Amino acid sequence: MGACGTEACGSCGGGKLVQLRQLGVDLDNWTYIVALAGNPNTGKSTIFNALTGLRQHTGNWPGKTVSRAEGGFKYGEDSFKLIDLPGTYSLLSATPDEEVARDFILFGKPDVTVVVADASRLERNLNLTLQVLQITDRAVLCLNLMDEARASGIEIDVRGLARDLGVPVVPTSARSMDGIAELTRVIADMAGQRLACTPRKLDFNHSELADAVETVKGALRRSYPDLPHLNWIALRLLEGDRRIVEAVRDGTIGKLAGDHASQVLRAS
Repeated sequence: MGACGTEACGSCGGGKLVQLRQLGVDLDNWTYIVALAGNPNTGKSTIFNALTGLRQHTGNWPGKTVSRAEGGFKYGEDSFKLIDLPGTYSLLSATPDEEVARDFILFGKPDVTVVVADASRLERNLNLTLQVLQITDRAVLCLNLMDEARASGIEIDVRGLARDLGVPVVPTSARSMDGIAELTRVIADMAGQRLACTPRKLDFNHSELADAVETVKGALRRSYPDLPHLNWIALRLLEGDRRIVEAVRDGTIGKLAGDHASQVLRAS
């Protein structure tokens, strides 16, 4: 049985289902979880509003003062819960907002992660996009503010960009609802596994680094057998990411891996 409370949904296991029920989450209203990520000032909130309409509510992330918005939409027979992550420039967290976004994408296991980028400032937005592609195979790039890009004389080869990144790229102008229907369709197809993607991964296959990564991954696997994204976490440990080091040292990372999705979906 899946998270939506039906046999058809495969998005979670029975243990997570029990956790969600204990937290008072309405299990009958969604089939898939969608994370909405992006730099500040990309129109991400406008995309969120365009997708969810009035079916949304706000609150704070558990244990933090960082605001959270979540909402829902339907497509065909399926229902989607959309989590609007805090605006962030990087998953290499330096602020509470970045930490929330990183932890959800890593441990919340969304069925789809949509990265919203400012089409008129694409180069600076691709940093976050490439980071997301390192940790999930279910990603969509939403090129928002296409109207502003065109007004500035900027032309984007959308098909070429999709080919280079290995994920769907959907151009939108959310304020006028342009592209929202296509974005909804692509999200639904990605969640339903009707789209197959091969996201571009950065090459870390240097022999010296690879040996160190494998050693750290082995130690992590022994301490936290169910921890996802071991490669990414090992790299963060090797570069001395303070928050990841502390989370491994005090065991917090195991708790995140076990029940993060349940925590962040708690009703306001």
